[in-house]
Amino acid sequence: MNEKHIIKISKFLSLILRHNPQKINLTLDANGWANIDDIIANTKHLTLTKELILLVVENNDKKRFALNDDHTKIRASQGHSIAIELGLAAKEPPEILYHGTAERFVDSIKQQGLIKKNRQHVHLSSDKNTAINVGQRYGKPRVLVINTKAMRLDGIEFYLSENNVWLVDSVAVKYISF
Repeated sequence: MNEKHIIKISKFLSLILRHNPQKINLTLDANGWANIDDIIANTKHLTLTKELILLVVENNDKKRFALNDDHTKIRASQGHSIAIELGLAAKEPPEILYHGTAERFVDSIKQQGLIKKNRQHVHLSSDKNTAINVGQRYGKPRVLVINTKAMRLDGIEFYLSENNVWLVDSVAVKYISF
């Protein structure tokens, strides 16, 4: 299978499962799950099969998607801009986490902290290299160090997605080392 085609399908799945299921008249349940057969039936501009979707899920290096036990449903692991409930329980994070951003956003972050904007959560990683890779997508990378120990002491809850991305509602400036 052509790698460019797999990337195109992955981006399409991200679009419909995270942001715009209406694009193909897809219905997600309250937890963000969609029937794979519905995706295949409603997608006209790409030729999709169940096997191809499973291949994309299995080979996605960031594990952006999850399958139910019998592989009949799929959902995005995190990053939604639509209201869904991932059903994640609060979890104790490591004492520090990292956030990758671009240098050009640092002044704004120094003013308002990390905010989720149109997403459901702010995304944090447990390793610096992942944060660098995320930051590079938007320009010259900058890695911010988040004092999650202090956040937890202040009662802020964290969640861990199925693909090991730490999620939080926001991060105030006082918890960020630039």
